[in-house]
Amino acid sequence: MNQAYIYDAVRTPRGRGKSDGSLHATQPITLAQQVLAQLRDRNNLDTSLIDDVIMGCVTPIGEQGADIARTAVIAAGYDQRVAGVQINRFCSSGLEAVNMAAAYVMSGQQELMIAGGIESMSRVAMGSDGGAMMMNPQLIAEHKFVPQGISADLIATKYGYTREAADAYAVESQRRAGEAHKANRFAKSMFTVKDEIGLDVLSYDEGMRPETTVESLAKLKPSFEMMGQMGLDNLALMKYPEFNAINHIHHAGNSSQIVDGSAGILIGSKAMGEKLGLKPRAKITALGVCGSEPTIMLTGPVPATQKVLKRNGMNINDIDLFEINEAFAVVPMLFMDLLGVDPAKVNVNGGAIALGHPLGATGAIILMTLLDELERTGKSTGLASLCIGGGMGIATVIERV
Repeated sequence: MNQAYIYDAVRTPRGRGKSDGSLHATQPITLAQQVLAQLRDRNNLDTSLIDDVIMGCVTPIGEQGADIARTAVIAAGYDQRVAGVQINRFCSSGLEAVNMAAAYVMSGQQELMIAGGIESMSRVAMGSDGGAMMMNPQLIAEHKFVPQGISADLIATKYGYTREAADAYAVESQRRAGEAHKANRFAKSMFTVKDEIGLDVLSYDEGMRPETTVESLAKLKPSFEMMGQMGLDNLALMKYPEFNAINHIHHAGNSSQIVDGSAGILIGSKAMGEKLGLKPRAKITALGVCGSEPTIMLTGPVPATQKVLKRNGMNINDIDLFEINEAFAVVPMLFMDLLGVDPAKVNVNGGAIALGHPLGATGAIILMTLLDELERTGKSTGLASLCIGGGMGIATVIERV
């Protein structure tokens, strides 16, 4: 089997996913187009040699519809022979795109790919594409589908996580992100988004609030308590009758931020890298997905990681650094507790609580953040994982070259 190498990785900053966010006026195609242009220009690529562009997008309608990956290829001025495809595995779509590209290269069927994602959450509202999981009453009643916030609070209830512990985790995420920003640790991968006449639009992740304290978070009301009181708590408790009530601990300050952003990773074979004079930064050594119980939904990173490590003859101690998406505070907290992972190895530069979660792009972003940090600290091996809607998990292992 061929090796799949990472040659470069770029991303936009993450802009607040609201009408007053800095990227709100920038169309999603523009963000994706600028990612592709950056990869081409930074590496002096002959784009005719790129086989395919795979981009995750979780709400592929409106401005993000009609195969935005192929549209971005054309908009970026790539050779017309470059294909493009949009894929959707919910929150893991950006990492799923990477895994698909790596599998193509490993199989020998493709030699040079770009994988990443796009989500403009200020312009295309999360959930606006509908779907049976969210809208079919019969399926919802039969399988106890609930919103992810209810699932996160169910995890807190089942495993005994308190509001204070989740808030403390969130404060630390903000502190780490602020420290990383001051030290320019994101500069290697992040570029400045520009407007139509070349003026700077955004050059940093604008959701960071390093001044956050446990005391300031204590003033926020639980985001999902009222939703739960409308019957969704009872629906979840039908699956988990051992609990009398759900403890609602999550709110805007200890959950991932809604943001706009895009990312891309250049992945190829050793032979293609040598042909283009590119130096590999890492190789993708293990990848996989799994399903998990769909009502509690967000526990997938644990079995996905276990599956991937076991299949590849590894154990948790073989991993130097982890990036576990902070969809909600309890997701990485549970991961660390169940797998015995030192918190000093997890999300060392902050996570989605502080930096944001542009759904289709996040998986690619956390993988490049992981790679940058491995290089900065001289460490070797990292693992990225995300929880996924509907009860799934994904994990990818990279090793520096």
